[in-house]
Amino acid sequence: MTRIGVIADTHCPEFSARLPQRLFEVLAGVELILHAGDVNREETLADLSRIAPVQAVRGDHDAQLPSLPAVRELTVDGRRIVVVHGNRSRWLEEPQTLLWTLTLGHYKPHKRLPAVLRARFPDADVVVFGHTHRAFIDAARKPLVFNPGGVHQWNRLTTAERLRQRVGWFEWCWLQVARHIRSSPPPTVGILEIGPAGAEPRILPL
Repeated sequence: MTRIGVIADTHCPEFSARLPQRLFEVLAGVELILHAGDVNREETLADLSRIAPVQAVRGDHDAQLPSLPAVRELTVDGRRIVVVHGNRSRWLEEPQTLLWTLTLGHYKPHKRLPAVLRARFPDADVVVFGHTHRAFIDAARKPLVFNPGGVHQWNRLTTAERLRQRVGWFEWCWLQVARHIRSSPPPTVGILEIGPAGAEPRILPL
C-alpha cells in the first residue's frame, strides 16, 4: 500500500508567513505529496519536499511558478491519478466569490465543480483538486473525486493578519468585508492510501 499526502491552497507566503507545524506532523511517513495548486512560492515546495517527493500543479495564485503544469497525471500502484487545481473562467468565478463574501461565508460556491471534473477526466481512478478550500470526498462512482480542503482559510484571524500587510486598495476593500466572515471551514489536508482494493481517502484537521 502506498500512502500519499494530499494538500491544496497553501498560499504561502502570500497569505501565511509559513506552513503550519501541524502539517509536517500529520504528513510524516507519507511516500509522496500531491499539491493541488495555489502553492505560491518555490520555497513552499522545498519545505514540503523535506517530508516526501512533491508533485504539484499550478493554481490561479501561482503566477510565480509558471513551470508547474495545469494538470498532472500519474500512476501509483496501477491507479491513474489526475491532479488539477479546479479554477475556471473568471466569468464563472468572480460572481461566486462575490456571493461568498457578501454572505460572510454562508454561500457555498463551486457546487458543480466535482461533476465537471468527473466528466472531464472519466478514465481516471482518482481526481484530486483544490481551489474551493473545502474538503470533499465523493467515492460513489468512478472516478473518486477528492479535495483535501485548504491549508489556508479565510477567517477573522487570517484576514486581520493580511490587513497588517501592505495590500492594494481593492484587496483592502474586500478584506473589510471578509474580516466579518462567520462561516469558515477549518484548515485540513488529506491522506490517500492506494492498495489492491483501490483508493481510500481521508481528511485530517490541522
